[in-house]
Amino acid sequence: MLFSTEVTSSKIISDNPLFQRTLKAYHLVAPHIHGNVLEIGCGEGYGVELLYKNADQLTLIDKSPYTAELINDKYPNTTIIQEKIPPLTQLKSNSFDVVVSFQVIEHIKEAGLYLEEIHRVLKPNGKAYISTPNALKTIARNPWHYKEYTFESLSTIIEKTFAKYRIEAICGNEKTDAYYEKNQKSVARFLRYDIFNLEHKIPAWLLQIPYEIANRMNRKKLLNKNPDLVNSITLEDYSLDKHSEATLDFFCTLLK
Repeated sequence: MLFSTEVTSSKIISDNPLFQRTLKAYHLVAPHIHGNVLEIGCGEGYGVELLYKNADQLTLIDKSPYTAELINDKYPNTTIIQEKIPPLTQLKSNSFDVVVSFQVIEHIKEAGLYLEEIHRVLKPNGKAYISTPNALKTIARNPWHYKEYTFESLSTIIEKTFAKYRIEAICGNEKTDAYYEKNQKSVARFLRYDIFNLEHKIPAWLLQIPYEIANRMNRKKLLNKNPDLVNSITLEDYSLDKHSEATLDFFCTLLK
Protein backbone atom coordinates (compact mmCIF):
# COMPACT_ATOMS: atom_id res chain seq x y z
CA MET A 1 0.00 0.00 0.00
CA LEU A 2 3.05 2.29 0.28
CA PHE A 3 2.57 3.73 -3.21
CA SER A 4 -1.21 3.44 -3.38
CA THR A 5 -3.40 6.42 -4.18
CA GLU A 6 -4.13 6.61 -0.45
CA VAL A 7 -0.53 7.21 0.58
CA THR A 8 0.20 9.59 -2.32
CA SER A 9 3.57 9.38 -4.03
CA SER A 10 6.09 12.02 -4.99
CA LYS A 11 7.05 9.75 -7.88
CA ILE A 12 3.68 9.66 -9.70
CA ILE A 13 2.78 12.74 -11.76
CA SER A 14 -0.98 12.26 -11.51
CA ASP A 15 -0.70 12.47 -7.70
CA ASN A 16 0.77 15.98 -7.85
CA PRO A 17 -2.21 18.07 -6.62
CA LEU A 18 -2.72 15.86 -3.56
CA PHE A 19 1.01 15.36 -3.02
CA GLN A 20 1.60 19.13 -2.89
CA ARG A 21 -1.31 19.47 -0.49
CA THR A 22 0.07 16.86 1.92
CA LEU A 23 3.63 18.19 1.59
CA LYS A 24 2.39 21.65 2.62
CA ALA A 25 1.92 20.46 6.21
CA TYR A 26 5.64 19.62 6.45
CA HIS A 27 6.61 23.09 5.25
CA LEU A 28 4.26 24.62 7.80
CA VAL A 29 5.79 22.64 10.67
CA ALA A 30 9.44 22.89 9.58
CA PRO A 31 10.19 26.17 11.44
CA HIS A 32 8.97 24.58 14.68
CA ILE A 33 11.13 21.46 14.54
CA HIS A 34 13.77 21.16 17.26
CA GLY A 35 15.30 18.73 19.72
CA ASN A 36 14.10 15.13 19.84
CA VAL A 37 11.45 14.64 17.14
CA LEU A 38 9.04 11.79 16.38
CA GLU A 39 7.05 11.31 13.18
CA ILE A 40 4.21 8.80 13.29
CA GLY A 41 3.22 7.49 9.85
CA CYS A 42 6.03 8.73 7.62
CA GLY A 43 5.12 6.67 4.53
CA GLU A 44 7.75 6.92 1.79
CA GLY A 45 9.43 9.68 3.80
CA TYR A 46 8.94 12.64 1.47
CA GLY A 47 8.74 15.00 4.44
CA VAL A 48 11.68 13.56 6.34
CA GLU A 49 14.28 15.98 4.97
CA LEU A 50 12.42 18.97 6.40
CA LEU A 51 12.35 17.31 9.83
CA TYR A 52 15.83 15.82 9.68
CA LYS A 53 17.75 19.04 9.08
CA ASN A 54 16.32 20.79 12.17
CA ALA A 55 16.02 17.87 14.60
CA ASP A 56 18.78 16.82 16.99
CA GLN A 57 17.35 13.31 16.92
CA LEU A 58 14.66 11.92 14.62
CA THR A 59 12.54 8.80 15.14
CA LEU A 60 10.13 7.55 12.48
CA ILE A 61 7.30 5.05 12.93
CA ASP A 62 5.42 3.40 10.08
CA LYS A 63 3.63 0.08 9.67
CA SER A 64 5.13 -0.53 6.22
CA PRO A 65 8.14 -2.89 6.06
CA TYR A 66 9.48 -0.88 3.10
CA THR A 67 9.93 2.40 4.95
CA ALA A 68 13.37 1.53 6.32
CA GLU A 69 14.61 0.54 2.84
CA LEU A 70 13.57 3.90 1.42
CA ILE A 71 14.93 6.08 4.21
CA ASN A 72 17.92 4.38 5.86
CA ASP A 73 20.54 5.15 3.21
CA LYS A 74 19.66 8.82 2.88
CA TYR A 75 19.17 9.53 6.59
CA PRO A 76 21.50 7.09 8.37
CA ASN A 77 21.21 8.62 11.85
CA THR A 78 17.43 8.25 11.91
CA THR A 79 15.76 5.63 14.12
CA ILE A 80 13.08 3.76 12.19
CA ILE A 81 10.48 1.60 13.92
CA GLN A 82 8.10 -0.68 12.03
CA GLU A 83 4.99 -0.90 14.15
CA LYS A 84 1.24 -0.72 13.83
CA ILE A 85 -0.01 1.86 16.30
CA PRO A 86 -1.47 2.66 18.81
CA PRO A 87 0.02 2.07 21.35
CA LEU A 88 3.60 3.30 20.91
CA THR A 89 5.10 0.27 22.60
CA GLN A 90 8.79 1.06 22.04
CA LEU A 91 8.82 4.69 23.17
CA LYS A 92 9.35 6.10 26.65
CA SER A 93 7.11 8.72 28.24
CA ASN A 94 8.17 12.37 28.24
CA SER A 95 10.85 11.82 25.60
CA PHE A 96 10.01 14.01 22.57
CA ASP A 97 10.03 17.76 22.08
CA VAL A 98 7.94 17.54 18.91
CA VAL A 99 5.61 14.89 17.47
CA VAL A 100 4.45 15.07 13.85
CA SER A 101 1.69 12.86 12.44
CA PHE A 102 0.10 13.92 9.17
CA GLN A 103 -2.88 12.20 7.51
CA VAL A 104 -2.88 9.39 10.10
CA ILE A 105 -5.68 9.83 12.65
CA GLU A 106 -8.38 9.07 10.05
CA HIS A 107 -6.89 5.56 9.68
CA ILE A 108 -6.96 4.81 13.42
CA LYS A 109 -9.81 2.91 15.05
CA GLU A 110 -8.56 3.74 18.56
CA ALA A 111 -8.07 7.44 17.85
CA GLY A 112 -8.46 8.36 21.51
CA LEU A 113 -5.59 6.03 22.47
CA TYR A 114 -3.52 7.40 19.57
CA LEU A 115 -3.85 10.92 21.01
CA GLU A 116 -3.20 9.69 24.56
CA GLU A 117 0.01 8.03 23.40
CA ILE A 118 1.15 11.20 21.64
CA HIS A 119 0.50 13.09 24.87
CA ARG A 120 2.39 10.46 26.87
CA VAL A 121 5.59 10.54 24.80
CA LEU A 122 5.71 14.34 24.60
CA LYS A 123 7.92 16.17 27.07
CA PRO A 124 6.19 18.76 29.29
CA ASN A 125 5.45 21.82 27.09
CA GLY A 126 6.14 19.70 24.01
CA LYS A 127 4.03 20.16 20.88
CA ALA A 128 2.38 17.78 18.47
CA TYR A 129 1.26 18.66 14.95
CA ILE A 130 -1.35 16.51 13.22
CA SER A 131 -3.36 16.90 10.02
CA THR A 132 -6.39 15.12 8.66
CA PRO A 133 -8.85 15.63 5.77
CA ASN A 134 -12.05 17.57 6.26
CA ALA A 135 -14.88 15.04 6.10
CA LEU A 136 -17.15 17.61 4.47
CA LYS A 137 -14.85 17.77 1.42
CA THR A 138 -14.78 14.02 0.83
CA ILE A 139 -15.94 13.18 -2.69
CA ALA A 140 -16.48 9.44 -2.21
CA ARG A 141 -16.15 6.88 0.55
CA ASN A 142 -12.52 6.11 1.28
CA PRO A 143 -12.23 2.48 2.47
CA TRP A 144 -8.74 3.11 3.88
CA HIS A 145 -10.19 5.58 6.39
CA TYR A 146 -11.74 4.31 9.60
CA LYS A 147 -13.26 7.70 10.45
CA GLU A 148 -13.13 11.15 8.87
CA TYR A 149 -13.60 14.27 10.97
CA THR A 150 -15.48 17.51 10.86
CA PHE A 151 -14.19 20.52 12.78
CA GLU A 152 -16.59 19.72 15.63
CA SER A 153 -15.86 16.00 15.91
CA LEU A 154 -12.10 16.59 15.72
CA SER A 155 -12.31 19.21 18.48
CA THR A 156 -14.33 16.83 20.64
CA ILE A 157 -11.81 14.01 20.47
CA ILE A 158 -8.74 16.23 20.89
CA GLU A 159 -10.02 18.06 23.96
CA LYS A 160 -10.40 14.76 25.82
CA THR A 161 -6.59 14.53 25.95
CA PHE A 162 -5.16 17.99 25.27
CA ALA A 163 -6.35 21.00 27.27
CA LYS A 164 -4.50 23.38 24.96
CA TYR A 165 -4.84 23.00 21.21
CA ARG A 166 -5.49 24.96 18.02
CA ILE A 167 -7.17 23.75 14.83
CA GLU A 168 -6.37 25.66 11.66
CA ALA A 169 -7.05 24.87 8.02
CA ILE A 170 -5.06 24.09 4.93
CA CYS A 171 -6.94 25.72 2.07
CA GLY A 172 -6.41 26.02 -1.66
CA ASN A 173 -7.06 28.70 -4.25
CA GLU A 174 -8.84 29.06 -7.59
CA LYS A 175 -6.42 26.65 -9.25
CA THR A 176 -6.87 23.90 -6.66
CA ASP A 177 -10.62 24.56 -6.62
CA ALA A 178 -10.70 23.93 -10.37
CA TYR A 179 -8.93 20.60 -9.90
CA TYR A 180 -11.27 19.66 -7.04
CA GLU A 181 -14.35 20.40 -9.18
CA LYS A 182 -13.03 18.37 -12.11
CA ASN A 183 -12.20 15.52 -9.76
CA GLN A 184 -15.65 15.69 -8.18
CA LYS A 185 -17.38 15.51 -11.58
CA SER A 186 -15.14 12.68 -12.75
CA VAL A 187 -15.80 10.62 -9.62
CA ALA A 188 -19.53 11.22 -10.00
CA ARG A 189 -19.33 9.69 -13.49
CA PHE A 190 -17.68 6.60 -11.99
CA LEU A 191 -20.26 6.31 -9.24
CA ARG A 192 -23.27 6.49 -11.56
CA TYR A 193 -22.61 2.83 -12.34
CA ASP A 194 -23.02 1.94 -8.66
CA ILE A 195 -26.80 1.65 -8.98
CA PHE A 196 -27.09 -0.44 -5.79
CA ASN A 197 -25.06 2.02 -3.70
CA LEU A 198 -22.52 -0.70 -2.88
CA GLU A 199 -19.98 2.01 -2.10
CA HIS A 200 -21.66 2.50 1.27
CA LYS A 201 -23.01 -1.02 1.83
CA ILE A 202 -20.09 -3.40 1.46
CA PRO A 203 -17.32 -3.83 4.08
CA ALA A 204 -14.38 -1.47 3.69
CA TRP A 205 -11.87 -4.27 2.97
CA LEU A 206 -13.90 -5.43 -0.04
CA LEU A 207 -13.93 -1.90 -1.43
CA GLN A 208 -10.18 -1.26 -1.11
CA ILE A 209 -8.99 -2.89 -4.34
CA PRO A 210 -11.82 -1.52 -6.56
CA TYR A 211 -11.29 1.90 -4.95
CA GLU A 212 -7.56 1.76 -5.65
CA ILE A 213 -8.05 0.79 -9.30
CA ALA A 214 -10.77 3.38 -9.91
CA ASN A 215 -8.88 6.13 -8.08
CA ARG A 216 -5.67 5.51 -10.04
CA MET A 217 -7.61 5.45 -13.32
CA ASN A 218 -9.38 8.67 -12.36
CA ARG A 219 -6.17 10.52 -11.51
CA LYS A 220 -4.54 9.44 -14.78
CA LYS A 221 -7.64 10.56 -16.66
CA LEU A 222 -7.53 13.97 -14.97
CA LEU A 223 -3.84 14.28 -15.85
CA ASN A 224 -4.42 13.36 -19.49
CA LYS A 225 -7.29 15.81 -19.87
CA ASN A 226 -5.79 18.63 -17.79
CA PRO A 227 -1.99 18.25 -17.91
CA ASP A 228 -1.25 21.95 -17.43
CA LEU A 229 -3.51 22.21 -14.39
CA VAL A 230 -2.29 19.00 -12.73
CA ASN A 231 1.38 19.80 -13.27
CA SER A 232 1.17 23.47 -12.34
CA ILE A 233 -0.16 23.03 -8.79
CA THR A 234 2.57 23.76 -6.23
CA LEU A 235 2.98 24.32 -2.51
CA GLU A 236 2.22 27.99 -3.05
CA ASP A 237 -1.34 27.13 -4.09
CA TYR A 238 -2.07 25.92 -0.55
CA SER A 239 -2.09 28.11 2.55
CA LEU A 240 -2.82 28.01 6.25
CA ASP A 241 -5.92 29.90 7.34
CA LYS A 242 -8.86 29.87 9.73
CA HIS A 243 -11.33 27.01 9.38
CA SER A 244 -14.11 27.64 6.85
CA GLU A 245 -16.23 25.77 4.33
CA ALA A 246 -13.18 25.78 2.04
CA THR A 247 -11.04 23.76 4.48
CA LEU A 248 -9.32 20.84 2.75
CA ASP A 249 -7.26 19.55 5.68
CA PHE A 250 -7.26 20.40 9.36
CA PHE A 251 -3.84 21.38 10.74
CA CYS A 252 -3.75 20.94 14.50
CA THR A 253 -1.24 22.16 17.08
CA LEU A 254 -1.46 20.30 20.40
CA LEU A 255 0.39 21.49 23.52
CA LYS A 256 1.19 19.22 26.46
